[in-house]
Amino acid sequence: MDYADYQHLAFAHGPNGVLRITLNRPEALNATNARMHWELTQVWRTVDADPRTRVALVTGAGKAFSAGGDLSLVEEMAGNPEAVARTMREASDLVYTMLDLEKPVVSAINGVAVGAGLVVALLADVSVIAETARLTDGHTRLGVAAGDHAAILWPLLCGMAKAKYYLLTADFLDGREAERIGLVSLCVPPGEVLPKATAIADGLARGSQPAIRWTKRALNNWLRQAGPIFDQSLALEMLTFMQPDVREGVRAIREKRAPAFPSAR
Repeated sequence: MDYADYQHLAFAHGPNGVLRITLNRPEALNATNARMHWELTQVWRTVDADPRTRVALVTGAGKAFSAGGDLSLVEEMAGNPEAVARTMREASDLVYTMLDLEKPVVSAINGVAVGAGLVVALLADVSVIAETARLTDGHTRLGVAAGDHAAILWPLLCGMAKAKYYLLTADFLDGREAERIGLVSLCVPPGEVLPKATAIADGLARGSQPAIRWTKRALNNWLRQAGPIFDQSLALEMLTFMQPDVREGVRAIREKRAPAFPSAR
């Protein structure tokens, strides 16, 4: 794909080979609909093939990074084997294409980050978050298993005890706590997120490209070793989309109330 083919991602080439990628559905807090979910699986191949780009910097338009999956996409998947199979393939591609990209990725987490947007935010090689930004994996609150990146990544970043707590409870945590437990690289005041992330991206773009890329390649083998764990977690997540809990999870979110899951009655 060419950059012009993307509908919900915006691109700006900056100095020294830094490409800014903006999740661009501000009217929906950059929530991922079906098209945007698919675009996030393709963009890393486009970046990889772009000789102008040395480093990718990803952020969100407006006040959010990404407010998770669009509920219409979740409703389409509930009880729908074809939609589930498509989304499973895309969720797998998103993780593995980011791992396979040798060029560094820096995330500027300017606001709330949930769902597929959170995958991109945390799988970035360097993550910079605003103190006031809030994030959650959120899957269990919806009634589905945490599968789209959490099992492969969170235990390595913040340890098993914290990973289990936040993934089982789906509690939110702010930027300060995310940095404290090691889930992100740096936490800064809101106005400094993009400048700090840009400075880091520029520094990486000016550095030795083989040295930086091959260091990333070696470190990502820690994640590749966890591939079977990720694959199972993703399959289990998709299986829960065939259960009745997810429909109640969607209703509860729309009605802004606590869910009453059938499996807990």
